[in-house]
Amino acid sequence: MNLQKIYSELLLKIGFSANEIQQNWLELEKAYSKKSRHYHNLTHLEEMIDGFETYRDKLQNPSEILFSIFYHDFVYSASKKDNELKSAEYALAILPENVSINKQLVFDAICATQQHQQNSIEDINWLIDFDLKILSKDWDDYKIYFEQIRKEYRIYPDFLYKPGRAKALKHFLENEFIFQTEEFRDLYEEKARVNIEKEISFLI
Repeated sequence: MNLQKIYSELLLKIGFSANEIQQNWLELEKAYSKKSRHYHNLTHLEEMIDGFETYRDKLQNPSEILFSIFYHDFVYSASKKDNELKSAEYALAILPENVSINKQLVFDAICATQQHQQNSIEDINWLIDFDLKILSKDWDDYKIYFEQIRKEYRIYPDFLYKPGRAKALKHFLENEFIFQTEEFRDLYEEKARVNIEKEISFLI
């Protein structure tokens, strides 16, 4: 997958100049390629865009959702609680004035990737599901994922990290559904719950 090509075509379509596109791509690539990013990196974006490409025809506003994918983890620090908000603010700040994109939808979509709760806007539910699809991977891949997350939170010792991670995972299980769209529930809900329960058993 050529991320830069997908990104450039999107930004050209919504009204960025070639110079702006090049500069913004370099900033994006730099942000997602930091050494501290073991999971929230360019590979994560590729996997989300894979989901986006599969279900693009289900979206009312594909450009907004694709732009949101690129920027949803632009700001990411394991010690901060406002990453999504800061990412959303950054995404809006770089948009040219006369851009043909729904800025409010972009802002709301990126912010929604913090809580991963059912949203009244169906496009946002799709974005949330693209973000959480990792939870339903085969166990070996899921294990790599949670080991990568642990590395991102390496500033915290086990006695702090393990209960915190377990609490976050239990929150998923307490919801009626992990996934927000019917398609993802049918395909991935059961597998995701099994994976999460198994990971929790390692944490307790």
